[in-house]
Amino acid sequence: MKPTAPVVGVGGATTPPPMAMAMESSTTITDILKTPKFVKFTAIAILSFSLVFLVSHLSSSPFSSFSFNYSSLTPQTSPQLSPPPPPPPPLSPPPSPPPAVRRTGIIDETGAMSDEFFVGDSGFNSTSGVTEFGDEEEEKKDTSDGEARVKFEKFKVCEKGKVDYIPCLDNEEAIKLFNKSEKGEKYERHCPGKDKALDCVVPRPEGYQRPIPWPQSRDEVWFSNVPHTRLVEDKGGQNWISIKKDKFIFPGGGTQFIHGADQYLNQISQMVPEISFGHHIRVALDIGCGVASFGAFLLQRNVTTLSIAPKDVHENQIQFALERGVPAMVAVFATHRLLYPSQAFDLIHCSRCRINWTRDDGILLLEANRMLRAGGYFVWAAQPVYKHEEILQEQWKEMEDLTTRICWELVKKEGYIAIWRKPLNNSCYLYRDSEASPALCDPDDNTDNVWYVDLKACITQLPENGYGSNVSTWPARLHYPPYRLQSIEMDAQISRKEIFRAESKYWNEIIFSYIRAFRWKEMKLRNVMDMRAGLGGFAAALHDLHIDCWVMNVVPVSGFNTLPVIYDRGLIGVIHDWCEPFDTYPRTYDLLHAAGLFSVEKKRCNMSTIMLEMDRMLRPGGRVYIRDSVTVMGELQEIATALGWVPALHETGEGPHASWKILISEKRM
Repeated sequence: MKPTAPVVGVGGATTPPPMAMAMESSTTITDILKTPKFVKFTAIAILSFSLVFLVSHLSSSPFSSFSFNYSSLTPQTSPQLSPPPPPPPPLSPPPSPPPAVRRTGIIDETGAMSDEFFVGDSGFNSTSGVTEFGDEEEEKKDTSDGEARVKFEKFKVCEKGKVDYIPCLDNEEAIKLFNKSEKGEKYERHCPGKDKALDCVVPRPEGYQRPIPWPQSRDEVWFSNVPHTRLVEDKGGQNWISIKKDKFIFPGGGTQFIHGADQYLNQISQMVPEISFGHHIRVALDIGCGVASFGAFLLQRNVTTLSIAPKDVHENQIQFALERGVPAMVAVFATHRLLYPSQAFDLIHCSRCRINWTRDDGILLLEANRMLRAGGYFVWAAQPVYKHEEILQEQWKEMEDLTTRICWELVKKEGYIAIWRKPLNNSCYLYRDSEASPALCDPDDNTDNVWYVDLKACITQLPENGYGSNVSTWPARLHYPPYRLQSIEMDAQISRKEIFRAESKYWNEIIFSYIRAFRWKEMKLRNVMDMRAGLGGFAAALHDLHIDCWVMNVVPVSGFNTLPVIYDRGLIGVIHDWCEPFDTYPRTYDLLHAAGLFSVEKKRCNMSTIMLEMDRMLRPGGRVYIRDSVTVMGELQEIATALGWVPALHETGEGPHASWKILISEKRM
């Protein structure tokens, strides 16, 4: 093929051939595409189109409520070689973000655990800050969570025979099976099956009145609220209780201290000065408490006493205690562990408590030993201590022998009172003969596992690290993270003290907002229950903010067992499964508080069953505060209305877009 000759143009200029011109143009375009400027320009354009597509996709997705700040991922200013083409408009505008709120929680912006945070005030609708309860039931049904719910009809009122009904202690069919037993099984929990569970509202006695407020209630209560005269007939001569017009009067005496509990407490302090009530001794257990005058008079010495007794022939003694405003619950030494942790009580008291401590190799005293704190005191006021009849002296010798074998020291015996002290460590146990009785418990035995656990006739060993015995004195122990915080099961491993302090601060700020917004100090609260107590921060906040009440801290079996920490703080509480009824009389609590309970327990329990139990425990005129997920609030409102409560839904301090709300209900008189 011949080469193409150049073309000579006008004026003698030489013009390249057409093929050569095309090749030169192609080379120029290639060079331009390879330039850094064009590559950057192209990359910026592609990124812009990608971002527009992503934003428009997110705006129509379920996650559009989350906002992304892309400007924080790139510099605020960057040199641009040439302006990119304008992006096309988005398909739909993204939703406006919720109003800004202050950060909440205990994780700071770096991801570290912190106790510096802000909770915010509780939301309320009325300008005065007081919850306004309407008299008419709302017809609207909350279906914002998208879940189908059963519509609840108004619960019927139970027959009059259930006025003092305790479901797990009044199961007559189960009780008949143990009538001939001498171990007390018939007084233990025997809950009815689901087909016989409570499905009605327990009635109140005729003439029921709003309870007399504390501290006046320590000395007198309305006869119509607990209309039972058996104790007056049996114990009136022992200065327990008497009737005066329309009231029961409590002079403050007991079977072994007919001259009054104050004089009796002075005698104990004089016998053992180291028993400094309200300082070293903060939490006590009174077994077979009668009408709880021992615990009632210890309250003025800064000692919280949990008074317990079975529902036996004197079946209303715990009901009287609670009506007086004294911490109490129905419990019995029989065949199962009591529902309190190891090393819970600084002092255990038994005054004519009708318990044979030495039966079955001392199994009942060994249960008291499990619950008694290392270095704690056991006070026994009974006939074998001071009477010289042969059978009683034999009982004293058996008690003396048993207490020696479990390494208790008889500190003082004077008059009708004997006081022993539990050792501070295991040294005495380890130096006993290898075949000594009772034996030491298995080291792998979880001494805080108590829910339906059988008693064991063995000595509970103390932790080698001293946990439980090394608590601070009151009131410092309320806010000092106890050493047992490190040994309980929890999600966190290295930040437990921070969680402890953060929980205390969290509840302190919330209770402060309740006082301001809902006028808690005007509500005359006395008997309070925290149904999911955590580490006890709610109860500690009530103490710090001077609400004159006591709190039953309930730790559900479905979560971590934090009860040892609660007792180490100087508070009281109990393990419980909210799928079953609680061991207390009807109408015994002024306030029931439940934070995060229902969103957890709805996987295990029927929510209406829990609410019916709450109604049974709640006094007429009492209130319920439920702080929980919005996903359960609609159903809880319906159940509350069906129970005859007057519910009102409030926002938390986090604002209207928070995932939790507060349901406040009143049980009208």
